[in-house]
Amino acid sequence: MAIMSIADAYKSAIREEMQRDKTVYCIGEDEDIPGGMGGAFTVTKGLGEEFGANVAVPGKDGKLEIKGMDDFGKNRVINTPISEILIGGVCVGSAMAGMKPVADLQYGDFLFCMMDQLVNQAAKMCYMSNGQVHVPMVMRAPCGATNRGAQHAQSLESYFIHVPGLKVICPSTAYDAKGMMIAAIRDPNPVIVFEHKLLYGGKRKEAGQLSAMGEVPDGEYTVPFGKAAIRREGKDVTIVANMLMWYKAMQAAEELEKEGISVEIIDPRSLVPFDYDTVLASIKKTGKLMIVHEDHYNGGWGAQLASYVAEHAIMDLDAPIVRLAAPDTPIPFSPKLERFVVPSAERIAEAARKLAKL
Repeated sequence: MAIMSIADAYKSAIREEMQRDKTVYCIGEDEDIPGGMGGAFTVTKGLGEEFGANVAVPGKDGKLEIKGMDDFGKNRVINTPISEILIGGVCVGSAMAGMKPVADLQYGDFLFCMMDQLVNQAAKMCYMSNGQVHVPMVMRAPCGATNRGAQHAQSLESYFIHVPGLKVICPSTAYDAKGMMIAAIRDPNPVIVFEHKLLYGGKRKEAGQLSAMGEVPDGEYTVPFGKAAIRREGKDVTIVANMLMWYKAMQAAEELEKEGISVEIIDPRSLVPFDYDTVLASIKKTGKLMIVHEDHYNGGWGAQLASYVAEHAIMDLDAPIVRLAAPDTPIPFSPKLERFVVPSAERIAEAARKLAKL
């Protein structure tokens, strides 16, 4: 057992799977270049030394040449140009041919640059081939607001839960990060892994970063998709929140406990498949549901959950469902405005307090 950050837990999972299975490889921008960070958030730092990496070096004419691409078996960490459409295409094609790519997007916002490969190719191939073709690829997508402005701060989960054929997960502890990453790499179909920038805990420090250090078992283990985690038990209000938001919900719950309000907090961990049963069981106990996510209010994954609960458990509710999310505006660059947009522990506590009194 070791104490790890989420960044190191992801690295541990990828390293172990690359050691176990020679078809697993990493691909992305600055995955492990000399003097680099190992992707944008240090997850792949050092993997090139162990598994080999292609690097760009000055050629005779002064132009950069890519070295190390001639022998894939000896170089399984692939550094790419800034071309997400290229990354997506290579992943889909190599996965269909029997490889298992683990791709790193420096920012999840760049998923939009490969939407055709993800939505029209990776997600549909198994269905269109009647199960004869699989696309075992993992797409890692850092998300969340961190003072980087509207094009590097989005939470994009809701775009992809709408696409049949894609699994969508969002681990938020070191234990889950390793176990779910191993499960994602071994999955025969495409998995998108959303990773909140403020939870990595790696060597790259972020303003507002939370400590998500935790115990991670030695050796391999998996955390199944579609099974939520009850992070805190309670009897008055159920809060369902993912990634950074359940940490903020925990802060709110501690304050509410002083007022005699007992909050149960559920971290879904997996958005597709989703563990509705755990949520419905909690609602049967508390009678009240609040959903918190950093994604926008309109059409967020919380809207899907609210709709499902209204269809299947409305008689168990004692009050209307409450959704707390970012307003429907681009994420602002101003730190003050960003703090206003992203749900805070104080706003969660205020909303839960009102709901508990209904």
